Amino acid sequence: MTQQQIQPPRGMNDVLPADIAGWHRLEGVARELFAAYGYQEIRVPIVEHTALFKRSIGEFTDIVQKEMFTFEDPGGDSLTLRPEATAGIVRSMISNGLLHNQRQRVWCAGPMFRYERPQAGRFRQFYQLDAEAFGFPGPDIDAELIMLSARLLRTLGLERIELHLNSLGTPASRRVYREKLVEYFTGHKSKLDADSLRRLEGNPLRILDSKNPELQNVIAGAPVLTEYLDEESRQHFAGLCRHLDAVGIKYVLDPRLVRGLDYYTHTVFEWLTTELGSQGAVCSGGRYDGLVTQLGGEPTPAVGWALGEERLVSLLRAQRGETPAAAPDVYFVIAGAQAETEGLAFAERIRDALPAVRVETNCGGGSFKSQLKRADKSGAHLALILGDAETERRVVGLKSLRAEAPQVEIAWDRAADEIAARLGR
Repeated sequence: MTQQQIQPPRGMNDVLPADIAGWHRLEGVARELFAAYGYQEIRVPIVEHTALFKRSIGEFTDIVQKEMFTFEDPGGDSLTLRPEATAGIVRSMISNGLLHNQRQRVWCAGPMFRYERPQAGRFRQFYQLDAEAFGFPGPDIDAELIMLSARLLRTLGLERIELHLNSLGTPASRRVYREKLVEYFTGHKSKLDADSLRRLEGNPLRILDSKNPELQNVIAGAPVLTEYLDEESRQHFAGLCRHLDAVGIKYVLDPRLVRGLDYYTHTVFEWLTTELGSQGAVCSGGRYDGLVTQLGGEPTPAVGWALGEERLVSLLRAQRGETPAAAPDVYFVIAGAQAETEGLAFAERIRDALPAVRVETNCGGGSFKSQLKRADKSGAHLALILGDAETERRVVGLKSLRAEAPQVEIAWDRAADEIAARLGR
C-alpha cells in the first residue's frame, strides 16, 4: 500500500534547482557590495529566547501577539524561531562585547519565521538580507545604508522601485505625537476595526499602516507626525535628505510611513514597487537608537535595513526574465567498464588542473548516444568522450557542443591545456 506523501508545512516552500540561479545572483551581488562598503558578515542563531523579541519588537505588535513560532524546550525555556534578524544581531553585539568604544558594520542572511496567512510575496518561512551599523550617531550612516540598498537594486538592473522616507523623531517627540494620535482615534472609535482598537491601546502608530479600505478616510484625517518633530529630529532628517540629494537618489516624503516594530526612532524608509501586488515593500529599514539599551547594553546609536529575498527574486524575474542556471563547461561522457574505472580519476585530474572550470561527469551508465544527449541538454560547451578503446590508448575525445568544430582525440596529459584553450581560459 502506497503511503500518503508528506507535503511541506503551509507557507514554507522549497527552492528548487531550476529557480536557484536568481537567488545566487541576488546573494552574490549583495555579498560583493557589502564587502565593498566595509560590512562584515555575522551569523546568529535561528532560535532565540522569546524574551528577546518581546523586549525588542514590542509586546503590542502583531508579530509578538499573533505571528511568532514559540515553543518550550525540554529544559522549560521559552524559545522562538526568529521573526526578524535585527534583535538577534543586537543581542550578539552585546553578548560578545562588540560595542564598547567600537563601531560596527555587519550584515546577515538567512530564514525568518512568522505565522501569517500565506499569500504572494508573504510566507511563513522567508529569507532576508540584513545590513546593520552600530556606533554612528549622524545621518551620514543612514544615507550610506540607503545608498548601499540603492546600488544593490541598480546593480541587479531593477527599475521602477520608489524610495519612501519619513522620520519618527526622538522618543520624546513621538510621545507627544502618540498622545495626539490616541486623542484623535479615540474620537473616531466607532469607525475602527478590531485590529485598530487593539492597537489603540498599545501601538497607535500602527493604525496608520492599516490596509483596511474602510479606515482610509479616518486615517487621512489623523495628525501628521512630522508636525510634532523636535529640532534634533528635524536636523537629523534634513541632513539625511541633503546626503541623498547630493548623490541624486530620488525619494518621496511619506509622513504616514511607520514601521511594524516598536524600536524605530528618527529615520524610517521603504523601497516600494507596484509590480508585486499588495506586497510592495522589497527593502525596509531605519534607525533604532534605543534598542541596544533596551536589550541591556550601553547607549549605542544604530541603524539598518532588511531586504526580502523572495520578493526581490520575483521582481528580478518579472523585470529581467529568468536568470540562466549555471551550466557546466565540460560534460564528461564515460562508457565501458574500463573507462568507468579510469573516468572519475581522470575528471579529478582535470579539476585539479583547471579549478575554475565546471566539469560534470556522467554517472549511472548509459550508451554514448544517450550520454551525448545529456551533455547537450546540460548546456555544456564541450564534451569529453572516454570509452574502453580510448582508455586503452590513453586518449580522450573532445567535442564542441556549441560551435562548429571537428571532434578530436587528445592525449590525456594534453587534455587540460586543450580544454583551457577551447574555453578561452
